[in-house]
Amino acid sequence: MLGALVVGLGRSGAGLHLPVLRALGHGQGRALGRPPIVVVDPAATVPAAPDVLPALSLAHAARLINPARTVVHLCTPPTARLRPLTELAGLGFTRVLVEKPLAADEVELAGVLRLRAEAGLDLLPVAQWRCSELTRRIAAVVAGGELGALRSLSFTQTKPRFTRTAQGDSHTTALDVEAPHSVAVALHVAGTAEVARAELADMVVGDRSHRHMGGARLSLRHAGGVHTEIRTDLTSPVRERRVVVELEGGTLIGHYPATDADDHSQLVVRTASTHSHSVFRDDSLRALIARAHEHFEGGDPLFDEPANGASVVTLLARAKKLATAQPEPSRPLAAAL
Repeated sequence: MLGALVVGLGRSGAGLHLPVLRALGHGQGRALGRPPIVVVDPAATVPAAPDVLPALSLAHAARLINPARTVVHLCTPPTARLRPLTELAGLGFTRVLVEKPLAADEVELAGVLRLRAEAGLDLLPVAQWRCSELTRRIAAVVAGGELGALRSLSFTQTKPRFTRTAQGDSHTTALDVEAPHSVAVALHVAGTAEVARAELADMVVGDRSHRHMGGARLSLRHAGGVHTEIRTDLTSPVRERRVVVELEGGTLIGHYPATDADDHSQLVVRTASTHSHSVFRDDSLRALIARAHEHFEGGDPLFDEPANGASVVTLLARAKKLATAQPEPSRPLAAAL
């Protein structure tokens, strides 16, 4: 088992990656010579735990764990990718799982990809919906052809995000929050795409407005005529992560887990003569991290990464440019979406 280094202990690092690593057995068996989970975040207080070993810096981490036998979970904010990757590469770390997105914009993406080539980094972006059981079932139906050719995909992602937005974080638009998951799935199922349309809306709470953080709409045009519509509402009172897939012979309606309180997905398949509804376990982040470690350990490789993750960054960067170039001020969500 390769060692694990978690860089950044915010929501992603402490709340998502660390629990999954523990569930997969990392950090256990130190008496048998297995490495602990090393964590680095000078701005965070690390609770004492027998399976976690805090490091004061990346250089300190490199002395606590063998860089050549370690998978780095880079969970820093999207605006802080290139600098830590450069330092990690200089210390001998080459296997890196990068939280979404792979980079904040196209300029940083070019720097990340250049560093990857120069330092021989093996980079995988986090795109857990690609490892979702729901996505697997949808992709299998599309590829199988039983319901005819694919016509369109539409994603709806809603949740209230007032507190985190008011507190401020690294996200600058609503396209940064949920859309990366949907774009990755759309590329996986329907292939390469171009941005056809993009809109952003403000979040308005009383007399306070958070520009571009209320919601977003994104239209993608895929090769072959398939189109994808993505709608994100961060002012909604309810949580939902839904995908609708239209094919010539039927419709698939999928619901991804809306929170980490439950790990089940649902899939409805409708045709002119049939209707089925299935519910199943779907811990996509655990599946993704397990799959990434298998890749890093020399197992079944993910040949299409980081190309897919780079495409997600490029499409979202172009969508943000298009949406923010609108001559009129961004409207509240109810008016815009």
